[in-house]
Amino acid sequence: MIDEVRLRMAEEGIDALVLRPSPDFRYLGGRGGGYLVVTADRPPAAASGPLEAAALIPPAARRVGVDPEMRAVELFSLRVEAELVLASAVLAPLRLTRGPAEVAASERAASAADAVLLLARELAWFGATERAMARRLRAMMAETGCEEVLSVLVAAGEHSAAARHTPGDRVINPGDALLVAVCGRWGGYCAEVARVFAVAEPPEDFEAMYSVVLAAQRAALDLLRPGVPAAVAGRAALEVIEGSGYGHYAAERPGRGVGLGHDEGPWLDPGDPTVLAPGMTVCVEPAIYLPELFGARVADVVVCTPAGAERLSGSSQALHVIDH
Repeated sequence: MIDEVRLRMAEEGIDALVLRPSPDFRYLGGRGGGYLVVTADRPPAAASGPLEAAALIPPAARRVGVDPEMRAVELFSLRVEAELVLASAVLAPLRLTRGPAEVAASERAASAADAVLLLARELAWFGATERAMARRLRAMMAETGCEEVLSVLVAAGEHSAAARHTPGDRVINPGDALLVAVCGRWGGYCAEVARVFAVAEPPEDFEAMYSVVLAAQRAALDLLRPGVPAAVAGRAALEVIEGSGYGHYAAERPGRGVGLGHDEGPWLDPGDPTVLAPGMTVCVEPAIYLPELFGARVADVVVCTPAGAERLSGSSQALHVIDH
């Protein structure tokens, strides 16, 4: 791996990389806190602080790649005269594809999320608040053994129409649409799964809208194979939603890459020319949000294989009606 990194550094004219705890840091074997410095002629070296990291940068360095998550105070503390550029110019292309062990870790994370959402069907939702149920799901996710619970979403009724919602004190009532998503990390790798429930009975017209979301995901999955640009797969999902008349209410991007980070390339976005390749893992997540009414998003992690998309999260996507 380090040889590929150094080759990319040479191509980009970058003399050193300085990384802090982040997906890039973990990709190159960083553990715990501190910094990691990579140069052309020495093994990656750990440093406890920015001044120690700066001392590891070759004095003649002209361009230094810094971690995209590095804070301004850290950048100033490096005190280097070299041009500072983003380390992602080197590492992002290398991180796009995963090996078998990395895919297996993503599958473990997806399986944990799947298991929690399956158990969630049996919980008592009537009269509970979003926040209380999110707290319970977070505890269940931790009990699966995943090393970190990254996020838990519970959005009821009109809140399910918010693309970004924080669980609050809204009480979950019969007739609510319910959007539930969990995201965790296993072996360093992330996966998110989202499912849609209805409480007692689905709202009027909800099932028809949800069927469009499922059709949009299938359209993207059919094209998620080697040699196809990510933009084409993303556009296929959006075209299904637009053809149904819900285009104005579709989530702008129906999918994203997941790996050491939960939000990275390739993007299933009309503007991403990245050509899909075996080993890329993607969260395919089309959504429709009708303001003040309800929304629906289904999210599954898949890996691109020579035979096409293989789902790592396998729980049923059928609309489940909660009756308790």
